[in-house]
Amino acid sequence: MKLKFTKISAILLLIVITTISCKDNTKPGLQYFPDMYVPIGYEPYSDIQVGEHSMGSMLPVEGTIARGQVLYDYPNTIQGYDDAKANSKNPLMLTTTNLENGKKMYGIYCAICHGKKGDSSESTLMKREKFVGVPNYNDRDITEGSIYHVIMYGKNVMGSHASQLKYKERWQVVQYVEKLRQDLLK
Repeated sequence: MKLKFTKISAILLLIVITTISCKDNTKPGLQYFPDMYVPIGYEPYSDIQVGEHSMGSMLPVEGTIARGQVLYDYPNTIQGYDDAKANSKNPLMLTTTNLENGKKMYGIYCAICHGKKGDSSESTLMKREKFVGVPNYNDRDITEGSIYHVIMYGKNVMGSHASQLKYKERWQVVQYVEKLRQDLLK
């Protein structure tokens, strides 16, 4: 008798679940805070009224620097290059960790043009003869500041690498280039 009761209750339960699940799905249920489900997309810098402002996106406050960035005081001019060459010094200590990371970043971003030794003899681009005149580090009178300035802004055919390398990584590459330069002088 108990067995029949469980079979009957299971069949009734199945009928109830089937009936409940067959409701009309064309009518949506109630939505609380519909703006969270259906957001309004605003075009950046378009004229809209959001509070006291009339722009979808606000420009950064003048004089602010993004988090993790460091202000670079030298402009992208010949005078700025000369000032950086004479006055800019590497703030990082010369350590094996900094040199190793500088070597790694140099291998990724610089070695393709300047070669693994900095003499541009092993340069992939020089072998293909696409760019002529990639400098050997001994051919130029360069300093820590001038190397950093060229990484920041680029020079001649070389473009800026400021967006690829973080502040600390740039100075690590400078340390590694200085080491390559010393090795070439030997």
